[in-house]
Amino acid sequence: MEYVRSIISLLGGLAMFLYGMRLMGSSLREGSSGTFKTVMGKVTNNPVNAFLLGLFITAIIQSSTATIVITSGLVVAGVISLKQSLGIIVGANVGTTVTGQIIRLLDISDDSGNVLQFFKPDTLAPIALTVGIIFLMFCSFKKSDLAGNIAIGFGILFTGLVAMTAAVTNFNMSGVFTRMGSHPALGYGAGAIVAFVLQSSSSSIGILQAFSASTPIAFKTVAFVLCGVYLGDCVTTGIVCFIGTKPDSKRVGLINIFYNLAKTVLVLAVIGILSAMGYLDTLWNMPLKSGGIANANSVFNLVSAVVLLPFIGIAKRLSERIIKDEPKPEDRYADKIAALNPVFFATPALALNSCYDALRTMFTIASANINKALNMFQEYSEENYNAIDADEDSIDRLADAVSNYLVQLSPHVNEDMHIRILDQYYKVVTEFERLGDHAMNLAEIAKGMDSQGMKFSDDALCELMVIRELLDWILEHTKNAFEKRDVEAARHIEPLEEVMDDMINALDDNHVARLREGRCSIYAGTRLMDIMSNLERISDTCSNVGVSVVARVNPGMDIQAHTYISSLHQGKDEGFNEEYQRAHDLYFKRLNLVTKKNQEIEGQLHF
Repeated sequence: MEYVRSIISLLGGLAMFLYGMRLMGSSLREGSSGTFKTVMGKVTNNPVNAFLLGLFITAIIQSSTATIVITSGLVVAGVISLKQSLGIIVGANVGTTVTGQIIRLLDISDDSGNVLQFFKPDTLAPIALTVGIIFLMFCSFKKSDLAGNIAIGFGILFTGLVAMTAAVTNFNMSGVFTRMGSHPALGYGAGAIVAFVLQSSSSSIGILQAFSASTPIAFKTVAFVLCGVYLGDCVTTGIVCFIGTKPDSKRVGLINIFYNLAKTVLVLAVIGILSAMGYLDTLWNMPLKSGGIANANSVFNLVSAVVLLPFIGIAKRLSERIIKDEPKPEDRYADKIAALNPVFFATPALALNSCYDALRTMFTIASANINKALNMFQEYSEENYNAIDADEDSIDRLADAVSNYLVQLSPHVNEDMHIRILDQYYKVVTEFERLGDHAMNLAEIAKGMDSQGMKFSDDALCELMVIRELLDWILEHTKNAFEKRDVEAARHIEPLEEVMDDMINALDDNHVARLREGRCSIYAGTRLMDIMSNLERISDTCSNVGVSVVARVNPGMDIQAHTYISSLHQGKDEGFNEEYQRAHDLYFKRLNLVTKKNQEIEGQLHF
């Protein structure tokens, strides 16, 4: 029964130790991860500086896995290169030894001086817990909760250590550790399994230190167990990095595995050679307590880092050979982006012409996507959906490239004409990107309806055909207005946009009537309204493009664009009124004919 109670106490102590370490580490990361990422982002190509940075960060956050995973994320994000990450990886493996040096406080005996007695774990634990709860309950300064959690984590960690140390006194582990020293594979495997299960080398070595408090462990056993711990921990880190989808994320994890394998081989090789030469006769069977284990771990890691850091580039090259770069999809519009060359800044006209070509391409893709998406409401095609999705990515890339290029070009533009063109392009790049977004929205609606097996009624499809004819005219005028700088084409857009609003209102009324008569489902009706909403926004976007063309030709009008649009809608422009009325009569006549025809067909079916 005594053994059962000891096992329960051991497991409870282990749970507190692991939880305390996690609480302390996560609180430290939460309070300083932004700072660490900023510092890591500024790391130089000097591997020694990178090594020291990795060591420092791991010593603070108490987790080499966390440091390497953060590094992996920064490499994938392009903040640092894979080459810059090498030193950080090595430093992280050394930084994790700091935890062991803290745990060596277990060696402080009752006979030690008064000052040292203060640092005993069973004294530090309640002090840290008290400080932590004071921070949490009675302090309200910035990050007081984080400070409290760090202190409580520290206290729980040492409480767990004390509990484990007390529990293992009832176990006679000397025989087990002797067998591990006599059979290296046993010690190596035990260390690897424990580190893999706990996902932490610091925790695994901390447990070994706790056992050593009651049963000093021979150096040879410690050496084999430590080597196993290095392997088990790096495999866990590698798995976490391999979860990432990017090749560089996987390479960071693989480099860490290579480094720890090389470190293990180096430590075992050096120990084997020195032992064969008789230099380890005294040390080989020397019993080590907590401090000795911490020192052995630190020496192994420091020596390995000094020896292997100059050769870490080999691990990088191996990782690149094993994990190939993802094949880059062919970008049909790469030439448009490549044409946005800073060399043209000296001649703004050429630079603006490159922007014009890219913007014209964006509009062409977006308008084609709108038509593809509308076609899918009659006959859905997964191939067309994927094509629209791929083209939307191209529009986004072009938009980002043009926007960045315009920002860089701006200081080089001085002539009034070029400034007006630049201002117009600033506006339309956003508008063209929105056209692509609306096309994608329409495609998503079509995909959702197909997955639900939902179809529009014949009435709704016929009405959609009429409003689509109007949209085609709006897009055509927008194309001519932008590509040909055609002010007349631009002036045609606004009356048609107003008719579009009227038709959407009419289709809303027709939809409600069909719902009442039971000729349309609520779900299909909702999707139809979503389509109408996107079509209205497309026409609004085209209106904005038209206004930008007029403003480019009429300096100063861009400031009064809202007033200009309002005056048109208030009937103050005869040309606008005439064109609006003509388009209104034409498209509503078509809409009424379609509605009447469908009603006649419906009547014949009922008859």
